[in-house]
Amino acid sequence: MTSKASNPTTPSPDDENSFRAQILDAARDQVRRHGEAKTNVVDVARAMGTSHTTIYRHFRSKADLFDALVIEAMRDEQEMATRFAEAEGPFAERIEGMVLALHARKRERFVADPEVYGLYRRIVEERPEIIAAYSRAMTSLIARILADAKRRGEIKVDDIDAAAGVVRDAVTVFVHPAHVAAAAAANLPSERMARNVVRTLCAGFRAGLD
Repeated sequence: MTSKASNPTTPSPDDENSFRAQILDAARDQVRRHGEAKTNVVDVARAMGTSHTTIYRHFRSKADLFDALVIEAMRDEQEMATRFAEAEGPFAERIEGMVLALHARKRERFVADPEVYGLYRRIVEERPEIIAAYSRAMTSLIARILADAKRRGEIKVDDIDAAAGVVRDAVTVFVHPAHVAAAAAANLPSERMARNVVRTLCAGFRAGLD
């Protein structure tokens, strides 16, 4: 009995992931050069030296491709926020660090990469389920920090989930793409404002400990 040989033309999962990343890189470059409205799947394929049908094997449409660019950026932000959730140290410093880091990352992207940053706007308007998933993930990280603080006796909070929601709602103005863009355009001292909001909230969570 002879064993079946693997098909040498079948790409491995690593190859597929690598090619998908190349597509995203090419799409990002095309958006930077020509803007969202003037970029299409054919442009991306041409830039890669491949056919548009190859792109469609990985992304169903131009919208799906652009969604993936924003989701990739959101995943990067979640990974950054997770580092604060997993860190040691006072809860207030961890929450403040998380909010300021997210704000700085988005502001940096708005200033340095405005065409790609503009893709956030379409996500906000057309794909609320992506925004909702991102919000849930971030809220759970805040809850993780607060729960840790409660175990350590740093805060007096009865409902951790509710408290995490309060933090999320209070700082949204500093991390929402539209608000970050408006604050950057108006040159508002948004970092100082964010710091003041977080410190006031954390002081409230400590209330009643004495």
